[in-house]
Amino acid sequence: MTGAASGHDGGVGDGDLAILLLDGGYERAHYALVLAASALALGRSVVLFAAGGGVHALARDWRGLRDSGRDADMAARGVATFATLRDAVVELECGLLACEAGLRVCDLAPDALLPSVRVAGVPTFLDAARGRQVITL
Repeated sequence: MTGAASGHDGGVGDGDLAILLLDGGYERAHYALVLAASALALGRSVVLFAAGGGVHALARDWRGLRDSGRDADMAARGVATFATLRDAVVELECGLLACEAGLRVCDLAPDALLPSVRVAGVPTFLDAARGRQVITL
């Protein structure tokens, strides 16, 4: 696990982000990944906490997101696909957290998540978000 996911990376830098993904819709989840990948590419540390229906974004099969079929439209228009963005944030070592309660609400088991995702509660996210700019989608 990266320091960003644990919230103990030796200090949070100016511009580091904490993204709270509450919504289970494709558009917001896609944009959360756009923001995370862009910030990571600029050298900013990012932690992304998926809660509620947003936990589907961190599942191996992310098609549980509402309107997931829009991904084909994005690709046809030359916009990065969900899988491309998600692979990028994993490769760039984004701290990925899935809400334990959100998993229960969505009836997802922890083993349904990507291997790099840590199951955590709100206190863990709040600790990791300390000193970061917080964006909620």
